[in-house]
Amino acid sequence: MPKLLSESEVATYRDNGYHFPIDALGAGEVATFRRRLEDYEAASGGPIKAEMRHRSHVLFTWIDEMIRHPKILDAIEDLLGPNILCWNTSFFIKEARDPGFVSWHQDATYWGLSSSDVATAWIAMSPANKISGCMKFVAGTHKEQVQHEDTFDKNNLLTRGQEIAVEVDEARAVYVELKPGQASLHHVLLFHGSEPNRSDDRRIGLAIRYIPTHLKQAVGQRDWATLVRGKDTHGHFLPAHVPKRDLEPAALAFHKEVSEEQVKVLYRGTGKSAYRA
Repeated sequence: MPKLLSESEVATYRDNGYHFPIDALGAGEVATFRRRLEDYEAASGGPIKAEMRHRSHVLFTWIDEMIRHPKILDAIEDLLGPNILCWNTSFFIKEARDPGFVSWHQDATYWGLSSSDVATAWIAMSPANKISGCMKFVAGTHKEQVQHEDTFDKNNLLTRGQEIAVEVDEARAVYVELKPGQASLHHVLLFHGSEPNRSDDRRIGLAIRYIPTHLKQAVGQRDWATLVRGKDTHGHFLPAHVPKRDLEPAALAFHKEVSEEQVKVLYRGTGKSAYRA
């Protein structure tokens, strides 16, 4: 019996590769989380950048709280089962009237994980709609991995500016419009992308990557994850740091180590050794 999604919603996710919306965070919760992000940005002199956008849950207590949110985990359990790891988190932020975009791609392309049994919960921290550059999905495209090409386009928010090297039927695109606090779920192989933000507000999204505990890192020598529900009897991932306070020294040191290892996987074959700014 599903915990949050209905049986028909789970079946539709299996067929289409996505489900939305989920009313995940309350208005007060998401407003607080956005304020915490923007307080950090104000203190650091500008928008969160480069490696700080990734695996941020090991740096900030409030993001660690988000990855453990019961409503999100209930939905993920309906898709992946009771034993769940948070493998990664990534901010996708488009400033107001910014040309930044995300090309059509599949998440799994460069992650190095042993299986496509991976689900992303994408949480809107500001309005995500057609004007602000919400995500768009193509239903049923999660059945197989396709070839990608790297562009390193300066306006592409992806690590390598990667884009699908086969034709994508734009007419089939489904726009994933979300209110602040709502979330969408999508399969790691689903074709998805997003257009620039033409609104006067920032478009802020946090993507949380969840995996069942049986997965492995198949490319990198080491990898880390956070157990957020159930038990991990496999031990394929080292336990990630859990922050007791924001940006504590132990968290910063751990994040540096993890980021260096992840860059080796994500940018393999390119000669690059750091996240794009």
